[in-house]
Amino acid sequence: MEQVTKQEILLADTEYLFPAVFHYYQEPLVIARAKDQWVWDIDGRQYLDFFAGIVTISVGHCNETVNRKLHQQIDQLQHTSTVYVNEPMVRLAKKIASITPGGRLTRTMLTNSGTEANETAIVAARCYTGSNEIVALRHSYHGRSNLAMAVTGVSAWKTAGAPQPGVVFAHNAYCYRCPFGLTYPDCGIRCARDVEDVIRTTTPGRIAGFLAEPIQGVGGYITPPKEYFGIVAGIVRKYGGLFISDEVQTGWGRTGEKWFGIEQWGVVPDIITSAKGMANGSPIGLTVTTTEVAKAVPSPTISTFGGNPLTSTAALAVIDFIEEHNLRRNCEDVGSHFRQGLEALQQKHSLIGEVRGLGLMQALELVKDRKTKEPAAAEAAALMETTRRNGVLIGKGGLYGNVIRMSPPMNIVRSDVDEFITRLDRSFSEAQHG
Repeated sequence: MEQVTKQEILLADTEYLFPAVFHYYQEPLVIARAKDQWVWDIDGRQYLDFFAGIVTISVGHCNETVNRKLHQQIDQLQHTSTVYVNEPMVRLAKKIASITPGGRLTRTMLTNSGTEANETAIVAARCYTGSNEIVALRHSYHGRSNLAMAVTGVSAWKTAGAPQPGVVFAHNAYCYRCPFGLTYPDCGIRCARDVEDVIRTTTPGRIAGFLAEPIQGVGGYITPPKEYFGIVAGIVRKYGGLFISDEVQTGWGRTGEKWFGIEQWGVVPDIITSAKGMANGSPIGLTVTTTEVAKAVPSPTISTFGGNPLTSTAALAVIDFIEEHNLRRNCEDVGSHFRQGLEALQQKHSLIGEVRGLGLMQALELVKDRKTKEPAAAEAAALMETTRRNGVLIGKGGLYGNVIRMSPPMNIVRSDVDEFITRLDRSFSEAQHG
């Protein structure tokens, strides 16, 4: 194959892809190969990957165990569609039923992305309840389809035509920037009780469901207090709705110890959706719910690529790998070490207003002044450039673009964290004095 230069790739990207597809960095980074926690660009420069393809590379790039099973499967059966049954799809669904919380979520619909998974969940909730209203949260992100954008609560990720009837938004649990001007725990978890106010004032009084990420990803890893989801779940069910937990970013042990993020709040949802890290880079979407809710979805329905033998094989291999290597515990232990390192940086760099997150899903909110909490968006952009120069990859998010998001592969070790903290520390110093 003829060798293509970086300039040719960047030119083709500019000329042939949608301009709306944005890239990090002033000059887009061209990734050529990857292994475990490392990636290399087309020039051969190595980077420590602490964003993992937007919380997707859960067990390391090009994981040999997962890929070996993929290689075996591709020579046996590559595609069938849901109009037929295949063994990998059924085995995956059975495994998922065995690890979901509460023992009730046993019916799976496999699709191709988190967007599709959330669409499926909303349709199921509306069919089961006979209601149309969906309560979503401000600062949320649920995908890029028209319906998924309609339930997304960040303006930058909504386009013209996205608003739809039947979607209302409650305040999220953003303690660092409390919308009510209160302070936890003396606030009485006012944000959770706001959900009831929203239902009573902006809906007919009965709802189809409540859709929320346990930790808001694109919103900047906003992490609710421990009481929040328990209160909300009670309110949602009081008004006839189903609790939908969007685990596209928080699932599969990333938050530490538990398979799903919502378990950290002691809540058993009615529907769980997921994608991303579930298959370590293979395109997949999951909607899992109770038998009663699943039966409410009318037949026929299909997904041409959902339950594909290859992606199902990858997902099952990933779940098995997480289980066999106790990566949920690793997310807890290494995540705690990671958090300590980030909090040490907070003491050193005044730009860091808050450190938040759980397990190996951590964030830094950058502010110009810790008292006023004025968002430091330009500083965050500058930090992205210095981290690139220092050979680490991170993500960015938040309503103001001032939150640094970090979600490395779940099988990293403490030495990886230490190296990352050293490079991030250097990057902060360079960004502030550069």
